[in-house]
This record gives sequence, structure tokens and C-alpha cells, in this order.
Amino acid sequence: MMRGLGYPRLISMENFRQPNFELVAEILLWLIQRYEPDAHIPQDVDTEQDRVIFIKSSAQFIATKIHLKLNTKRLYMADGYAVKELLKVATVLHSAMKATTSLAKSDSHDSPSLSSFDIASKINELKAVRQLASEVTQRGATLYHLLSKEPELRNARTDALAQPMDINTIEKGLRWSSIMKVEQEAKATLHKLDNVAADEANLEAKIEKRKTELERAKKRLSTLQNVRPAFMDEFERLEEELKGHYENYLIKFRNMTFLEHQMEDYNRQEQIRMTENELSLKKIQTRLKEEEKKVILNDSFLENDRLDGLGLGESEESEDDLNDTGVEKSRPQNPARPHAGVRRDMYVGGSDDDSLSSDDIDGDDDGGISDDDMMMRGEAPDGEIPSQDEDDDDF
Repeated sequence: MMRGLGYPRLISMENFRQPNFELVAEILLWLIQRYEPDAHIPQDVDTEQDRVIFIKSSAQFIATKIHLKLNTKRLYMADGYAVKELLKVATVLHSAMKATTSLAKSDSHDSPSLSSFDIASKINELKAVRQLASEVTQRGATLYHLLSKEPELRNARTDALAQPMDINTIEKGLRWSSIMKVEQEAKATLHKLDNVAADEANLEAKIEKRKTELERAKKRLSTLQNVRPAFMDEFERLEEELKGHYENYLIKFRNMTFLEHQMEDYNRQEQIRMTENELSLKKIQTRLKEEEKKVILNDSFLENDRLDGLGLGESEESEDDLNDTGVEKSRPQNPARPHAGVRRDMYVGGSDDDSLSSDDIDGDDDGGISDDDMMMRGEAPDGEIPSQDEDDDDF
């Protein structure tokens, strides 16, 4: 924005990392002169009082002319906050310049013969040109006046050079001038000597006055040091209480920090334990599923062998009937063995057994054994005599 306004140097935010009052004063003065070239603002910023006067004058001028209220404290800080205040003025000037540029462009489109020269950017140069023109005119007039006297001065100069030099006159003139100068210096010295006594008396009076003030100040200081304030007892009591409260605060803060650390350790260990439990449960579930698959495969193999054994003693008609009705309808199920889905639910639901027991597969008592199982064991059902011709190869 400042580059668009025509500021002669580059500005970065790095220039305001540390307080830089000289740069802020330069930018502020440049903005004011850009708005009003004839504005009179004090430019001295050497002392603290000069800086305060400069900031106040600038803020007052901007408030009356531009109708902007600036924060003088931020301007005096001369840091990043001062940049925000300077941007207020720069924004007004930049918007005015944009409006002027757009108006000039519209005028140029309306009348191409007119120039879009911005006189505001050359106002300083125009002022310098006017000053130089007036100075040239004055010096030309002075030179003309002096040249008009040249004929008379030429004759006087020629006569003076033609006269012989009188040594006595020259010596008299030099002595007279030297004597007058020495006399004036002597008078001035005598006057100073006369004033020395008065100056010495004045200085002694001032010294005595300062000594009296010093003695008075010392007495007041000793009186104030000896007098104990009325609130000193309460102050000391409150200070002791504050020390006790601070010690309690330190103890509680230390304990709280220790307990928070212990709580974090406990939560971390609990999380690790829960993770390990989940992994172990997943492993147990996986192993149970594999064992269940193995049991189901063994049951299917046993049923197939049993069906093969029963098919040897039956006729072809029974085999056709079995084929028509399907193998699934002729499969008997051991009533003592739970269903696969039930057993899976039992294991997944929280059983802690790692392996299947023989009771889960074969049943708890002999009353739940089917006829097929008895035939596979070599026993005959009730009322039948086992065949002696069959051997283990049939199974």
C-alpha cells in the first residue's frame, strides 16, 4: 500500500519487531505531508518531550483534517500496534488515489486528448520549481542593478588605483582600528569583572538554599524511617499467612502431580492388560472354532462309515429309498451331544475351558446312546443279536 502511495523506501514488518520510533515518525510525517503539503508539524524527536509533542500534534491534525481518531499510546509504542494506526491513514489516502485514478481513466476514455498526469504525486517538485523560479528572478534583478552601477564604479576604481599610497594614512587607520578594538575588549572584560562579585553572591545564596533544603529532606527521611506504619503489623501477619498457604499449595500441587502420574501409569497398564486379554480371548475363540470344525468333520466321517456299514446288510431297494429321501434325513443325531451352534455360543459366551471334554462329545450317561452308536461299538440293540460274520473292516 505504501509503495502504491509512492513512499520512497521499502517497509517490512521486521522493521517493527523492536520499537522503531524514528521510522514511525518518518512514515507519519510523510503521510501528513502527502495529505496536506503545507501542514506544519514539529519534526524534532530527539527527546521524550519532543516525541510526545510530535505524536499529539500529528494525532490532532489527522483528527481535524482527515476525521480519523488515532491511538496515541500505540503510536508512541512504535511497534506492530503502531502499524495498525498508520494503516488507517494510509487506507484513506490509498482509496482516494484509487478513486482519482479511476476518475482519470474515465476522463481519458471520454476525452482521449487529455493527459492522465497525477499532479498530486509531483506536488513537492512543483513547489521546488516555484521556489527556484522566484530565486532566479530575484538574483537576475540584483545582477541587473549592480551592472547598471558599473560605469560609475569603474571611474572610482580607476581614480583610486591612480592615486599614490600614503603610508602614514594607512598606518593611522590600522592603529585606530586596532586601538578601538582593544579598548572595546578591555571594557567588556572590566564589565565582566564587575559582575563577578554579584554572580558569586548569587551562587552562594543558591548553595545555601540547596543546603537548607537538603537538611530538611534528611530530617524528613529520618522521621519517616523511625515511624512505624499503622498497617505494618497486619502486613507482617498476612505475609506469614501467605507463606503458610504457599507451602500448603506446594505440597498439594506436588501430591496432585504425583497422583496424576500414578493415574496415567495405572491407565496405561490397564490398557495393556485389556489388550492382552482381548488377544488371548481371540486366540481361544480361534482355537475353539478349529476344534469345533475338527469335531464336526469327525462326526461326518463316522456317520459316513456307519451309513456304509448299514448299506451292506440291506437290499438294493433300501438303498434306492435312501437315495430318494436324501442322506440328511437318515442321519441320526446323538441326543447327548449339544448342537454345534449351541456349543459355539457356550464357548464364545465366556467359557474358560481351553479344550472339549469327552463328556461333551459322547454324552454324560449311557441312556443317551443311540442304536447306531451301539452298532458302531459292536453291541446290538435291544431284542437283536449282533452278527458274527461282520468284522472291523466293515466299519
